[in-house]
Amino acid sequence: MTYLLALDQGTSSSRSIVFDEHGSIVAQAQHELPQIYPQHGWVEHDPVQIWNGQLATAREALAKAKLRACDIRAIGITNQRETTLVWNRQSGAPIHNAIVWQDRRGEPLCAQLRAQGHGPMIRSRTGLLVDSYFSATKIRWLLDQVPGAREQARRGELAFGTVDSWLLWQLTGGKVHATDVSNASRTMLFDIRRNQWDDELLALLDVPRSMLPQVLPSSAQYGATDAALLGGAIPIGGVAGDQQSALFGQACFHAGMAKNTYGTGCFMLMHTGASFQESANGLLTTSAAQTGAQASFAIEGSVFVGGAVVQWLRDGLHAIRGSGEVQALAASVPDTGGVMLVPAFTGLGAPYWQPDARGTITGLTRGTTMAHIARAALESIAYQSAALLLAMSRDAAAAGGAPLAELRVDGGACVNDLLMQFQADLLGIPVVRPAVIETTALGAAYLAGLSSGVYSSCEELSGLWQAERRFLPGLDRTRAGELMARWDHAVRQTIAP
Repeated sequence: MTYLLALDQGTSSSRSIVFDEHGSIVAQAQHELPQIYPQHGWVEHDPVQIWNGQLATAREALAKAKLRACDIRAIGITNQRETTLVWNRQSGAPIHNAIVWQDRRGEPLCAQLRAQGHGPMIRSRTGLLVDSYFSATKIRWLLDQVPGAREQARRGELAFGTVDSWLLWQLTGGKVHATDVSNASRTMLFDIRRNQWDDELLALLDVPRSMLPQVLPSSAQYGATDAALLGGAIPIGGVAGDQQSALFGQACFHAGMAKNTYGTGCFMLMHTGASFQESANGLLTTSAAQTGAQASFAIEGSVFVGGAVVQWLRDGLHAIRGSGEVQALAASVPDTGGVMLVPAFTGLGAPYWQPDARGTITGLTRGTTMAHIARAALESIAYQSAALLLAMSRDAAAAGGAPLAELRVDGGACVNDLLMQFQADLLGIPVVRPAVIETTALGAAYLAGLSSGVYSSCEELSGLWQAERRFLPGLDRTRAGELMARWDHAVRQTIAP
């Protein structure tokens, strides 16, 4: 049997999963990653904790699988995207905590860029809207605010990377400073049509090119691990940002196929093949995971607060003791009793793009209970995802594409049957949960397997994908439209001045 090791570094945890050649999980390990909130709207991680936690899970997963380094054909890396790290090339020491994708400190610079009229140019090059979500303004903040950083960067002493680059640097003992096209496409500094860093954008953001990693296809030879780390050198054969990796792990290789990942946030991607499509409905264009030099694209919508709303019920309101209790609490009432919850804790993402919005609960009455609020919180995940798919469908129709036939789902919250059924009811199309829901890690393993010869083609990988359950829509389309209209009304109330 051939084995692949996937390193899955996420916003709230670091995981490692050993897969066999059939895509089945052999063993896994997970460590939580603490969040740091220095002030309102700021979110950070300790880079050393990221690395130490990820390495510990890799060692633990190998031990659980009773495998040695020589048993692993290749490693694939997938990661939280946009999160920004800068470190000293000589010492390897970070100059600051990692600035997490959710962080909003770059918004004043984004507002300035928009006011100066740079938005259309940035959109046409990167596929992205100007937003502090992406890495560029985070890098600029570090260079401007960390004492001595700007001078060190100009002398070529600093390296920038998203989390994948940081892990690659650590895994290879500082020998490899690289990233893949999918992660590069989320920096707001990368021309996704030409697959290269853009000098005009670098000048605009005042980011020295010397800081940037080399960009490779998602399935490629990224070097090998330092033998001392895992008991032997293991080739690193795949890298992709978590959402593109999940799209790949869901075997969505062709235009018109889509997936939604229910994690801390929700991220819906629809593959558009080799066609760069600019959204007219508030969505982003991004690079899909690439197995060669040929560029491939996806339309993406991002919900900033998805599963995190359940964490809020647990940690903020203490309504539940564990996340697994939310389904029973929500199911204890037949509906929300008119309550609508818009979890705009860090602003609203696609298709609204309202960075200053904050969460609201509307429709409260004397009869409202915590169960109604829990159900409204759970349904808010489905409402936000439905808004994304409706926007995506309008873009697809404008480009002459066929209507979406089904939505493949993954991520931790997709195990919630109540949520998945409500999602299918709102969308009016089947929602399909795969046999292996860890598709983010699976995508990284598949990318590594392709570059190392475990798999011969994407067609072979398509044959490995299997559905576990199909949730069929059971709600009258008129009623579904009424519910979406209520959601839209709640969003308007949330963003009203």
